[in-house]
Amino acid sequence: ILGEVQRLCTRVGIIREGSIVEISDIRALQQNNYKKVRVAEEVMSGMKEWRLQHPRASLREIESALDERLGRMRARMLQDAALASSAADIKAAQEVERPVCAECGGELAERTKAVRHLVTQHNQTLEFERSYGVCSQCGAGVFPPG
Repeated sequence: ILGEVQRLCTRVGIIREGSIVEISDIRALQQNNYKKVRVAEEVMSGMKEWRLQHPRASLREIESALDERLGRMRARMLQDAALASSAADIKAAQEVERPVCAECGGELAERTKAVRHLVTQHNQTLEFERSYGVCSQCGAGVFPPG
């Protein structure tokens, strides 16, 4: 399907359950898919290598090693998905995609970009460089979600 879409347009929107989840150019979408496949292959090859180094590992040890690798893969995918959001850069977001204030629904204006560190449910640290916005109506300051 992607090849046919590429012949017809340069930018695409992905709709999931009635909501736009991503708007991107075709090349970025292809690179993102390639990155996901590469990350999954890293987990598989890492497990094969680990298993060769631990031939007598118990099922619990194998599961623990796999969970560790899957946690890292999950964190990278989560970070990529969050940074692909239009909310990551308020200035660059088109009018209909711009995040709004959770308190009053007012428009957010970018004040600066800042790095934010978050920890996932599986104790993986994510690093985001995102717009820090201030609501034009109530003055609340927020890092937009996404």
